[in-house]
Amino acid sequence: MNRAIRRSHRWLNRLQTVLLVAALLGICALAGSLLFGDDGIWMALAAAGFGLLITPSTAWRLTLSFYRARPIYPQEAPVLWQMLETLAERAELPSAPTPYFFPSPVINAFAVGSRKQSAIALSDSLLQRLSTRELAGVLAHEISHIANNDLRVMSLADAVSRITAVFASLGQLFLLLSIPAMLLADVVFEFNWPAILLLLFSPHLALLAQLGLSRTREYDADLNAALLTGDPLGLAQALAHIEQASKGWLAVLFPGWGNPEPSWLRTHPPTEERIRRLQALMPAAPSHWLDYAPLLGYRVTPVRRAPRWRIGGLWR
Repeated sequence: MNRAIRRSHRWLNRLQTVLLVAALLGICALAGSLLFGDDGIWMALAAAGFGLLITPSTAWRLTLSFYRARPIYPQEAPVLWQMLETLAERAELPSAPTPYFFPSPVINAFAVGSRKQSAIALSDSLLQRLSTRELAGVLAHEISHIANNDLRVMSLADAVSRITAVFASLGQLFLLLSIPAMLLADVVFEFNWPAILLLLFSPHLALLAQLGLSRTREYDADLNAALLTGDPLGLAQALAHIEQASKGWLAVLFPGWGNPEPSWLRTHPPTEERIRRLQALMPAAPSHWLDYAPLLGYRVTPVRRAPRWRIGGLWR
């Protein structure tokens, strides 16, 4: 694997992460200071500390229960567990993440928890439609998120964005309450309109920074996944497969259907760019460390989907 390309990708991703986190904290602190002065800055820092230290370790079980996910036991999918243990050992995690299964027609996977205790949730569509090689790339990608503490970074970003939105809402409330006072009591307020506009738009600026941070961490997870498997094309094939499946039959009938929103409004980078970067990391010879049997030989007890309403009745 090209070390120069790998090193440049890694340092660029780290630099972007630091700059975006600093921008998020700066926007939040500025919004807080406009409302509460120095106390607002301390409130912003307290929210950041909450998101960094508390949220990742307490909310992951709630997230899994929201998806009605259940654990996949080793006797149900020994190959899956073997891949997770191998990748976790290479990522130097204290223990392998526990795989979970949740019902969904969408090919999806996500990681929750922390380096000490984590889980990876996999949809039934993912287990049914991806090959073993593609699944290994997806698992390595999610394990990279855990190993890089991306879950803490994104929890920090989420907490800072939320407190920024609270500051903006309070600013709008104060502004609305001041209008009756000016009209009925002849009270004159001196407004700093640039500061007010900055306060009102601060949640949108924080959201853009948060989305940019998410895209940067995705690039870094792709890079580390390629290092863990030694097979960048495995993850590239999985991304192409997932992208094709997400478009559906309308994209076949109507070319251009489902074109994504502008890249700066997405949580994930464009798939084409991610595949291009992975292809640039391709080693001279393919890796054969994942010569496992297909997962189709193992049964995972399905989780029943709750019935949902549609015109004409219910479907499951």
